Amino acid sequence: MPTTILKDESGATAIEYGLIAALISLACIMAFQALGLDLVDIFTTISNALTGES
Repeated sequence: MPTTILKDESGATAIEYGLIAALISLACIMAFQALGLDLVDIFTTISNALTGES
Protein backbone atom coordinates (compact mmCIF):
# COMPACT_ATOMS: atom_id res chain seq x y z
CA MET A 1 0.00 0.00 0.00
CA PRO A 2 2.70 2.61 0.73
CA THR A 3 4.09 2.24 -2.80
CA THR A 4 0.74 3.21 -4.33
CA ILE A 5 0.66 6.37 -2.23
CA LEU A 6 4.16 7.32 -3.35
CA LYS A 7 3.30 6.73 -7.02
CA ASP A 8 0.05 8.71 -6.89
CA GLU A 9 0.70 12.04 -8.63
CA SER A 10 -2.88 13.27 -9.03
CA GLY A 11 -2.39 16.20 -6.64
CA ALA A 12 0.87 17.30 -8.25
CA THR A 13 -0.85 18.72 -11.32
CA ALA A 14 -3.13 20.96 -9.25
CA ILE A 15 -0.16 22.26 -7.27
CA GLU A 16 1.77 22.97 -10.47
CA TYR A 17 -1.15 24.88 -11.96
CA GLY A 18 -1.47 26.86 -8.74
CA LEU A 19 2.20 27.78 -8.82
CA ILE A 20 1.99 28.82 -12.47
CA ALA A 21 -1.07 31.00 -11.76
CA ALA A 22 0.71 32.62 -8.80
CA LEU A 23 3.80 33.38 -10.89
CA ILE A 24 1.71 34.87 -13.71
CA SER A 25 -0.19 37.02 -11.21
CA LEU A 26 3.05 38.22 -9.64
CA ALA A 27 4.49 39.06 -13.07
CA CYS A 28 1.35 41.04 -13.98
CA ILE A 29 1.46 43.03 -10.75
CA MET A 30 5.15 43.80 -11.25
CA ALA A 31 4.52 44.87 -14.85
CA PHE A 32 1.67 47.19 -13.83
CA GLN A 33 3.86 48.79 -11.18
CA ALA A 34 6.79 49.16 -13.57
CA LEU A 35 4.56 50.83 -16.14
CA GLY A 36 3.09 53.13 -13.51
CA LEU A 37 -0.43 51.82 -13.91
CA ASP A 38 -2.75 51.98 -10.91
CA LEU A 39 -4.97 48.91 -10.66
CA VAL A 40 -7.68 50.83 -8.78
CA ASP A 41 -7.96 53.34 -11.63
CA ILE A 42 -8.09 50.53 -14.20
CA PHE A 43 -10.88 48.66 -12.39
CA THR A 44 -12.77 51.91 -11.77
CA THR A 45 -12.64 52.72 -15.47
CA ILE A 46 -13.88 49.24 -16.36
CA SER A 47 -16.66 49.44 -13.77
CA ASN A 48 -17.76 52.86 -15.04
CA ALA A 49 -17.78 51.61 -18.62
CA LEU A 50 -19.94 48.63 -17.67
CA THR A 51 -22.43 50.72 -15.69
CA GLY A 52 -22.58 53.49 -18.28
CA GLU A 53 -21.16 56.20 -16.03
CA SER A 54 -18.75 58.81 -17.35
